[in-house]
Amino acid sequence: QVQLVESGGGLVQAGGSLRLSCASSGSIFRINAMAWYRQAPGKQRDLVAAITSGGRTNYADSVKGRFTISRDEAKNTVYLQMNSLKPEDTAVYYCAAGAAGTKYFVPSSWGQGTQVTVST
Repeated sequence: QVQLVESGGGLVQAGGSLRLSCASSGSIFRINAMAWYRQAPGKQRDLVAAITSGGRTNYADSVKGRFTISRDEAKNTVYLQMNSLKPEDTAVYYCAAGAAGTKYFVPSSWGQGTQVTVST
């Protein structure tokens, strides 16, 4: 199993930025795709961004142009840079490791989540 630990969440004003980090327990990027999900109260957990083992990325339409997923293999860490934050971005953000194809992501491991709150 892959152990994942998120950090970097917090309270920011609308228009601000945050960078979330997800540290993994080992070198996993060659065989695992990585993703960020978010879940707001009363809503389902939705995919925000993903990066495959080959480095391909994709994003939910709601965050395109504002969020960037990246990884640092030397640090076994995946990041989510969030810019131009909006109140509707408020959610618990989770990182996940799993398998991905062109049109799917199947998570096998989850982090504990980190809260992001964007104030007006």
